This record gives sequence, structure tokens and C-alpha cells, in this order.
Amino acid sequence: MPKTITFNELRRIKDRLPDGTMQKIADTLDLHVETVRNYFGGTDYTNGESVGIHMEPGPDGGIVTLDDTTILEIAMEIAGE
Repeated sequence: MPKTITFNELRRIKDRLPDGTMQKIADTLDLHVETVRNYFGGTDYTNGESVGIHMEPGPDGGIVTLDDTTILEIAMEIAGE
């Protein structure tokens, strides 16, 4: 089920994660680490893939719609949320 979140909130979640979390999530889901980084706003599509995020300009960095919340859920669990 899609989820809507602001870009800045997505970045705040990412910023609360301990070092190495992107690799840990990538290993857990059998993804390239750049694909996980792209989920949080990265743009390395040479090594990583698109991950079903849709961004629109707006307040608080804009609105992001996530097609799949699996990466977000794992990140929030690691961050203790």
C-alpha cells in the first residue's frame, strides 16, 4: 500500500540511522546498496535501481509517495520508531 511522507521527514529518518544501515537493509532485501540509498533520495541509477518513489514539489522538501514501504519499515525499526 502506498504511503505519503514529506521528503524532509524521509531524510530525518535516514539521518537517525546508525552507520552501515544502508548496507544492512540492502543485504536483508538482496538489493544493491545504491538502490536503498535511492529510496532515501539518492540518484545513483548507474549502480542502483529506481525504487518506486514519486516526488512532487511542496512544503517541507516536497511530498514523496512510496509504492512499497518495506525499506522504510526496516529503517524505522532500526531507528527505534
